[in-house]
Amino acid sequence: MSENTLFTSSTNLPPLAARMRPRELSHFAGQEHLVGKGKFVHNMIASSALFSLVLWGPPGTGKTTLARIIAQSGDAVFYEISAVSASVKDVREIIRKAASHQQMGKKTLLFIDEIHRFNKSQQDALLHAVENGEIVMIGATTENPSFEVISPLLSRCRILKLQSLEPKDLIDLIDRAMKEDIVLSKYKIDLSEDVLTFLIMSSGGDARKMYNTLDITIQLVRGNDPGNIKFTITKEDIQTALQERALLYDKDGDYHYDTISAFIKSVRGSDPDAAVYWMTVMLEGGEDPLFIARRLVILASEDIGNADPQGLVLANAGFQAVKAIGLPEGAIVLAQVTTFLASSPKSNASYMALNKAKASIRDTGFQSVPLHLRNAPTDMMKQFQYGLGYIYPHDKEGGFSGQDYMPQQRPDEVLYKPKNLGYEKFIYERLIKCWPDRYKG
Repeated sequence: MSENTLFTSSTNLPPLAARMRPRELSHFAGQEHLVGKGKFVHNMIASSALFSLVLWGPPGTGKTTLARIIAQSGDAVFYEISAVSASVKDVREIIRKAASHQQMGKKTLLFIDEIHRFNKSQQDALLHAVENGEIVMIGATTENPSFEVISPLLSRCRILKLQSLEPKDLIDLIDRAMKEDIVLSKYKIDLSEDVLTFLIMSSGGDARKMYNTLDITIQLVRGNDPGNIKFTITKEDIQTALQERALLYDKDGDYHYDTISAFIKSVRGSDPDAAVYWMTVMLEGGEDPLFIARRLVILASEDIGNADPQGLVLANAGFQAVKAIGLPEGAIVLAQVTTFLASSPKSNASYMALNKAKASIRDTGFQSVPLHLRNAPTDMMKQFQYGLGYIYPHDKEGGFSGQDYMPQQRPDEVLYKPKNLGYEKFIYERLIKCWPDRYKG
């Protein structure tokens, strides 16, 4: 095969990101806190051990690649499905095959991309098989798994947080592609340092986005001339490629993640115009309206919270309405909920209280419940002083007793700190009256 034939047929090859996907840990970029020597994944692969995992991180950080490398190292039968298209029937069929593999002494690893798209019944179908060891599951998600994965399944998995790739990692990936890729290695590409920096910065730490942008840029610069193997790439070329990528909304691709990020940040930033614009981009691109509705329910608690408690009520009602009527009318409901939440006062105090409580429990473990707070339905429990000294708040003026409800080893800081705005201002003022020492400081 001549060079020119190679270049002409290169359009039939997989995309650059797929061609450069690492097949062994030594070529895996970034995530040193997981794959570095002595770290969890490194030790796991070195020992050929397999554990159920949830890989949580932004797009293009190597979740799918890492799952495939782990499966290969553990000598397991590997199945890969996407939660976007897989059904409960598909999951049960894999579990049936896994039971046969187990009888033959063979492990089965099931990788589920976008596991946050599985509903409760789909996740429930996995639970028993993971629990009894029929399958080892690795789920990948860009969403916080504590919100999107059911607790019983999550408790049987180790959660690994992947970070956006650092510029040095992305530079190494570009350098490797230029030297080793079957197509790029045959080109003589002039890519100056400032242009390379621009490409890296435009990727936002997403290796797949970077590779896709470079791939499109090269196609645009080379044109259809198979003999054009020496060329220069400019910032303008990369900007054009970025615009070309944004023309098609791919529900499984980079623009999907960029757009949902813009949508969430617009609601959080109290810009109803921008929020409804990005919502419409997603709908016009064919996004599942229930995906948007779910995000709005999460936003209502995470970013509005008690500053306007009606936000969660409206978001949940919107989700149920969209589920019932679908599109196109469901878009009107989504627009109403989106503009309401974007226009509402914002507070993440409840969300932060949850995170602080989790951190305290991780540090000190589960504390004993004080005796006066324990239920005493039997005489024996009463003999052990269960419930002794409990003060019924409704017997006190204002429905407040002032009794201590915390364990003996209490958290080091106040967990819930309401903001002095919206409805949370009323909550704040009441808590100051109830607990002046806690909230006036």
